[in-house]
Amino acid sequence: MTPKAILFDLDGTLVDTAPDLANATNRLRAYHGLPPLPFATIRREVSNGGSALVTLALGLETNEPEHGSAREWLLDAYEQAVATHSRVFSPLDEWLHQWETLKKPWGIVTNKPRRYTEPLLEALTLTPGALLCADDLAVKKPSPEPLWEAARQLGIRPEDCWYVGDHLRDMEAAKAASMHAVAVGYGYIAEQDDYRRWPADTWFADCAELVSALPKPS
Repeated sequence: MTPKAILFDLDGTLVDTAPDLANATNRLRAYHGLPPLPFATIRREVSNGGSALVTLALGLETNEPEHGSAREWLLDAYEQAVATHSRVFSPLDEWLHQWETLKKPWGIVTNKPRRYTEPLLEALTLTPGALLCADDLAVKKPSPEPLWEAARQLGIRPEDCWYVGDHLRDMEAAKAASMHAVAVGYGYIAEQDDYRRWPADTWFADCAELVSALPKPS
């Protein structure tokens, strides 16, 4: 199927945000007098959000009293440096630049709050035609509704969209939205997860494979 529009998950699919999130996580550990964790350890947890990073960093579960304040500390630290090292994955960056130049329809559907998403996209000079963040609707992925809303904003039928993601919930949302579900293996995937077992329509091991399958900008 040749898509009329491409929708992306953000963290770990379109943009490599792990370096900045890892820095914030290790700043939290340093604040508590702990040594830094290896980058690879943090990278695997990034897609699971701030609470998961707090649990990884400090061993605090979500039901423990100190968890909430630690999470706010981490997110404030992240907000101060949201795009220091974050970059669009290569060679997706080149493809997207050409796609945007031709004003082709594309968008982002992310479970990242808008508070962090907008400054990140501004720093990377990305201007998606549709942007749905965690706090835009009453529901978020794996619900299909943010994907439907993104397609509506682009003026494209869901059936004519690809949704690309690096998490099981991305594939569940895409399938529920009747979009072509594209799973990528280069993102922030937990050690025990096998992305090829997710209910996708297409699977790509690395970013170059994905780009070779995307429509050629013309």
